[in-house]
Amino acid sequence: MTDKNEMHQKRQQRLKEAVDERISKANEQRGILIVNTGNGKGKTTAAFGTLTRALGHNKKGGVVQFIKGLWENGEKNLLEPLGVEFHVMATGFTWETQDKASDTLACQEVWRKAKQMLANSQLDLVILDEITYMITYGYLDLEELLIALKNRPNHQTVIITGRACHRDIIELADTVTEMRPIKHAFDAGIKAQKGIDW
Repeated sequence: MTDKNEMHQKRQQRLKEAVDERISKANEQRGILIVNTGNGKGKTTAAFGTLTRALGHNKKGGVVQFIKGLWENGEKNLLEPLGVEFHVMATGFTWETQDKASDTLACQEVWRKAKQMLANSQLDLVILDEITYMITYGYLDLEELLIALKNRPNHQTVIITGRACHRDIIELADTVTEMRPIKHAFDAGIKAQKGIDW
């Protein structure tokens, strides 16, 4: 038993030394660009988890939701009264609207709000929820988005969510997570649930 304990202790000590070395080399402090992409569920949920953590540390945040419709929004219900600025495109899913011209106008309108947030030094964290679709569908110019991201205040962190994130955004990002679906309740015929899925 003593040998096993000693081996475990040595392994953990090597792990500690490796982690400590990485921590000592990480000395740059600035806002980062985070991308949550992929076909799996949880991209927006992860972004809001980070925002909630930031609020717990007295940080200020803002949210722009592309794609989302006029239905009740649990995250907005909770976070807006806490001072989080929200702007929602409010047109709903593009496969339902099927009107590129009006969707483009709606995108451009909410994008103006997003640009203001990305230039606002009072905001520590900005979520651009489902913005990847705006690039994919051509509602928003990729270069304009990249410029706004590059020129934001140095301390500001931005989280981008959505499937099929453009490679130029991924290249610019500091942290990229790809969510991969393994199982989804909806595929088994279970309805999306208030408070769980939306």
